[in-house]
Amino acid sequence: MRRLITLTLALTAVATAQTTKVGMVYDAGTKFDKSFNQSAYEGSQRAQKELGVSVTDFEPGSYGAIPGQLQKFAAEQFNLVFGVGFANNKDITEAATANPKGYYALIDDVSSNTSNVASVVFKEEEGSYLAGYIAALTSSTGVIGFVGGMEVPLIYKFAAGFKAGARAANPDIKIYSRYVGKTPEAWNDPATAYRLADTLKKQGADIIFAAAGASGRGVISYVQATQCVKASDLPGGVTFTSNNFASLKKSAAYTKACAGNTRPMFFIGVDANQNYLGDFDKNPATMNHGLTSMLKRVDNAVYAIIKTVTADRFRGGEIRFGLKEGGVGYAVDEYNRALLPTEITRQVEQQKNRIIRGLVRVPSK
Repeated sequence: MRRLITLTLALTAVATAQTTKVGMVYDAGTKFDKSFNQSAYEGSQRAQKELGVSVTDFEPGSYGAIPGQLQKFAAEQFNLVFGVGFANNKDITEAATANPKGYYALIDDVSSNTSNVASVVFKEEEGSYLAGYIAALTSSTGVIGFVGGMEVPLIYKFAAGFKAGARAANPDIKIYSRYVGKTPEAWNDPATAYRLADTLKKQGADIIFAAAGASGRGVISYVQATQCVKASDLPGGVTFTSNNFASLKKSAAYTKACAGNTRPMFFIGVDANQNYLGDFDKNPATMNHGLTSMLKRVDNAVYAIIKTVTADRFRGGEIRFGLKEGGVGYAVDEYNRALLPTEITRQVEQQKNRIIRGLVRVPSK
């Protein structure tokens, strides 16, 4: 019995010593932002469950705290450390250079260190193209809006793809864009995003795509508060051109607030599937206000990079995820299936296939 206990303890010690240690340094906002950070977190949790790795999270209160945490990860001999978000590029690159035997991964930007940093970037413009295509096909006013977070090239990619897709579906569509700010605080400012959504609605927008991190909650809150566009509130030159959702069952709150000549408002989610956030009455049988979500599969990318480490196949350098690689897409589920009839999804899938085959080239700026 003593020998059995000793053997068991020895095996446990070996297993613990061999456990892959993964550090996650998140972007501005919170780990549970229901968007970018949370998608990365979910990928790490999948790896923890399926691959047996150990994951340690770090949510920086300020960017100044990140270098110290990276030094701590290095001192504790973490096998792989993620910097989630382009703002982590400098710190991840410096940490990787100072610790050449460690493995690092950067999400959403390309590090100058290609030896031990895997730089994961996405073709956000391709997924946003499909979101814009859907918005233009379903808009009741012929006006749609875009709310970006921080004014940086990454978010311009979202906007460029969204506009291109919308114009491919309807050359006469009007598209207005607004940005939360020019500093990292723009990722976590839902109050400003709420006000921007109000500005877009006053311009006639009935569908708003938010690519703004945690600030996107402000757009969702605005849609929840207003629920619809009233004919009497439309600006000059804008009229209702369709009534695609007339036959859908509405919530009691919607019916009360949106009587008369009105059309529903929708948001388009980003990064993670945020469709469920449009179920304002907690009843999927009534009309949802999340038209779709532009999926950016950060979770898949995080899981894939961790798996390369556990399989001893890690490679530094740039890795791109687009429609072809399953890195971006759009969400259809029980919450929004009634909003996207077969004819619309058929057209969207045609566009998706054309992009994958190289017949449609989506602009990134």
